[in-house]
Amino acid sequence: MPERSTRAARGPARHEIPAIDDLGLAAARHGDRLLAAARDRDSGRWSAFLEPLPDRLRDDDLPSLRAAAMRARAAYGPKDSIRDVLPSDLTEPFLEAIDRLLREINRELNRARR
Repeated sequence: MPERSTRAARGPARHEIPAIDDLGLAAARHGDRLLAAARDRDSGRWSAFLEPLPDRLRDDDLPSLRAAAMRARAAYGPKDSIRDVLPSDLTEPFLEAIDRLLREINRELNRARR
């Protein structure tokens, strides 16, 4: 029984929300491309930053997925941005995918609160 109450507190399983799962997978694919580009350019800092994100975007449960997406969003800072190192044809699709994912997660969290 305690397992159920813990699960209820964490919300539905990720696969139970196909829109979020699909958006997470799409963001992961963009993250894979961005990570490959960072490695190709020998950008150790951005490679290390991006390394865990695609797998987290693919596999994490909803609360952890939101944290991973927020971490990915942090790569686009005003003073230090991944845009300064990698091409926009890779950085912008990743940013758009992350923003779409975060909007959908926030919608789901708002629905769950009602």
